[in-house]
Amino acid sequence: MNRPPRWPAWPPPPTDEQRRALLAVLDSGRWGATSGTATEEFAAAFARRTGAAHGVCTANGTVALFLALRALGVGPGDEVIVPAYTFVASATAVVLAGAVPVAADVTEDTLHLDPAAVRPLVGPRTKAVMAVHLAGAPADVEALRGAGLPVVEDAAQAHGAARHGRPAGSLGDVACFSFQSSKAMTAGEGGIVVMGDHALYERVWSLHNVGRRPGGGWYDHPELGWNLRMTEFQAALLRPQLALLDGWIDRRARAAAALAEALGAVPGLDLLPAPSGTTRHTWHLAMLRYDSGAFGGRPVSAFLAAMAAEGVPLDAGYRSLSQLPYVRAPVPCPVAQAARESVVWVRQPLLMAGEAAMAYIGRAALAVRRAVTPR
Repeated sequence: MNRPPRWPAWPPPPTDEQRRALLAVLDSGRWGATSGTATEEFAAAFARRTGAAHGVCTANGTVALFLALRALGVGPGDEVIVPAYTFVASATAVVLAGAVPVAADVTEDTLHLDPAAVRPLVGPRTKAVMAVHLAGAPADVEALRGAGLPVVEDAAQAHGAARHGRPAGSLGDVACFSFQSSKAMTAGEGGIVVMGDHALYERVWSLHNVGRRPGGGWYDHPELGWNLRMTEFQAALLRPQLALLDGWIDRRARAAAALAEALGAVPGLDLLPAPSGTTRHTWHLAMLRYDSGAFGGRPVSAFLAAMAAEGVPLDAGYRSLSQLPYVRAPVPCPVAQAARESVVWVRQPLLMAGEAAMAYIGRAALAVRRAVTPR
């Protein structure tokens, strides 16, 4: 085999525009969101990109989810249904709001929240459903709305994604994005809440700005709130990335297509396709279905170690939230639990390496398979 590719770093190198924007904030002396304009301008621009009327920038994606839940009235004693296969912040944001996360299983073909698993879990204490747009493909929000509850989009991995032509961020009642270091747009940390309803916007704005009201006095705090604001520096880093986002998505989409082709020669390792209804998959992750039987019965951990030895750093992904002590799981979540041993990830930086690098991943996987199966 050839030598492994040099996998790109993430985030990508800063642009001249980002440097100019950061220096403009630095020289202005207005570094906080309450004194500058960069944060509000970015919030408006990002909201437009998602098809939402309003945006509120936050300190990170977890508190964005917390704010969205609190703005919807979620509090102590309430329950929020979350998918069992997702990052832990989807659950801890519910706990932060004083409520109980209830894990529901996911569909085997998409690993998104299963609407059929949601319905039996809805009770008098259920106040919302969280739809996680896993790996950059939007969840089936239309089906989840059938539960008759507000839907919060956890779009941390779905900047620029779309379902049936509608952008992620405009599918539910309120949506949250993350700008943490690994995300498709990043300022190291940061988040945003976007929504169409003006009253909901005012509640989120007040909650993130120590209980102030838009247009109110500096020391007027009629509502309970916290300081969960983004800084002007983060907004300055993020705004130029809006113009780069589509190019990055297109690059990953080409890589995902090349990866699917390369894996066609590797029995037992298949790319999970875009869920039905997806019109823009951003490929934050490429999730691969791993059949241990096709690899000599080796567990996924052995496969990951062998691929790492070939210079391909893959990831095992999430453990089921149903196994966490602070998450309620009234019924088993077998699909989410099985995914730990049957799904591996190709992360965003690897996908940014391009089509030739995906061919290398296919060759490496085939070499690993040949090494552990009878000739």
